[in-house]
Amino acid sequence: MAIFEDFLKLDIRVGTILEAKNFEKAKKPAYQLKIDFGSEIGIKKSSAQITNLYTIEQLIGRQILAIVNFPPRQIADFMSEVLVLGIYSENGVVLITPTQQVMNGDKLG
Repeated sequence: MAIFEDFLKLDIRVGTILEAKNFEKAKKPAYQLKIDFGSEIGIKKSSAQITNLYTIEQLIGRQILAIVNFPPRQIADFMSEVLVLGIYSENGVVLITPTQQVMNGDKLG
């Protein structure tokens, strides 16, 4: 069972998707994302299996939540630096997003 201190170890931040492109070498359909997390964290890359519900055009400029303090993970020839958060629904992954515009880098707390 996880305890509250485990949750506190996660650094979950808001970022804005700057770029998205098809990740051709991924085993499952995915996008490669570039996400701006503000001046403290900067721009990070992520691979996200969100192609069922989102087009590239719908992603650009969208704010998302991501864990920014996991170690980078190699996916095919791409280094994913953050874990974008989403909910597994029957139609695909639904991104977790703020309901109002906030500053890039704002922390979930």
